[in-house]
Amino acid sequence: MGLSEFLSPDAVVFNLHASCKREALALLAEKAAALTGVQAAAIRQALMEREQLGSTGVGRGVAIPHGKIEGVGKIVGVFAKLDQPVDFEAVDDQPVDLVFVLLAPSDATAAHLKALAKVSRLLREESVRDALRGAGTPEALFAIAADTAQSNAAA
Repeated sequence: MGLSEFLSPDAVVFNLHASCKREALALLAEKAAALTGVQAAAIRQALMEREQLGSTGVGRGVAIPHGKIEGVGKIVGVFAKLDQPVDFEAVDDQPVDLVFVLLAPSDATAAHLKALAKVSRLLREESVRDALRGAGTPEALFAIAADTAQSNAAA
């Protein structure tokens, strides 16, 4: 499964302005709603419920909020580079500036886990995080994420 199977160029948000985790998730839920046709409130609620189980801030300035959503037909990703890091209650207590939201159909357990693992492996690499942070356009963000994921899949 390549990253481009669930992340499209129009699902990338460049320099998202949010003052806190809740606002970032709300804005990303709106973007996901536009891509999926599912109501933003339902997406936001699912993401917040997941956050209540424990922060999806995985460390090194990265968060991977995720959830299974009724009405989502396939796995969908939304990736954002924030204009300023926000507190995400991450495991390393560092603020987050790279957020990859992953939404899956309610019955897609195995595919959901595979997609989560792929995103996690990609964003674990320091060189990838540095390149994403240095990107100057949404197109560059998408190209870095998609090309790096493709290269890693081929290796």
